[in-house]
Amino acid sequence: MQIIVRGNKLDQTLRLLKNKLQREGVHREMELRHHYEKPSQRPAREQAISISRARKADRRRAERDS
Repeated sequence: MQIIVRGNKLDQTLRLLKNKLQREGVHREMELRHHYEKPSQRPAREQAISISRARKADRRRAERDS
């Protein structure tokens, strides 16, 4: 990944870098690896994520249909 600093605009460049990292999932991966997760906790976390995705999809579907 490469970010070019133009005109010494460091704040803007850092914002671009942060957005790119979030889009690629690097930020989430770092958060997950920051603390040890017990193997028994992993399925519960994955299930919670899938439930939230399903709810979000239902909300979007409801907005689109109404």
